[in-house]
Amino acid sequence: MPKDSAKTAKLYRMVMPGHLCPFGLKSKDLLEREGYEVEDHPLETREETDAFMERHGVETTPQTWIGDERIGGYDELRVHFGLDKPEAERSGTSYRPVIAIFAVAFLMALGLLWFSFDSVLTLRGFEWFIAISMCFLAVQKLQDVESFSTMFLNYDLLARRWVRYGYVYPYAEAFAGILMVAGALTWLSAPVALFVGTVGAASVFKAVYIDKRELKCACVGGDSNVPLGFVSLTENLMMMAMGIWMPLKIYVLGW
Repeated sequence: MPKDSAKTAKLYRMVMPGHLCPFGLKSKDLLEREGYEVEDHPLETREETDAFMERHGVETTPQTWIGDERIGGYDELRVHFGLDKPEAERSGTSYRPVIAIFAVAFLMALGLLWFSFDSVLTLRGFEWFIAISMCFLAVQKLQDVESFSTMFLNYDLLARRWVRYGYVYPYAEAFAGILMVAGALTWLSAPVALFVGTVGAASVFKAVYIDKRELKCACVGGDSNVPLGFVSLTENLMMMAMGIWMPLKIYVLGW
């Protein structure tokens, strides 16, 4: 992380009656957390802001100076302190959305286990984890079904033959997940999960491991920057596993 001998910084940010720049507040907070004394210069009118940008040859605010060096806006400030990579070095993809979903689903499953059984060591927890994950992933898709279905067409084998399947998929995933959380209508939820999971797994496997295509995954919605690969394959394999396990447990093992 860069170290500056002078622990003072100048910050110019918009603070207008109808608009308080959020990135200006973030910049001020970041500088203070890094130990800088901030010389805050609020730009309180549109005219003042435009004059400032013209004077310094910049197109946006906020702008930060540390010593005589202009660092730039909030993103540049994060790069300066080593919190982010420069834009040219960023991959443009991230697993963070699915990590967040799976982590919260796992913790929710543990919470339900503790509430229901005073224990976190039961097989029901694994079932709840998968079912809750399915519901979360479905919600991500349902926020913008049109966008999801467009991205889905890049790799799903069934959607390419029957375009409307891209609109059905998120509802089917949510439907099966909700029933599996409740442990209800397994005769219906299991075949739905097994079908969409099998088609999805085959589609992802073909696109990634046979055709070697580099695509973004629609698993967390149409504006996803998650790379298509083992994450989407895992989602579909989890649905397949639940589609097989739930009826096996109830109708064969009698649990």
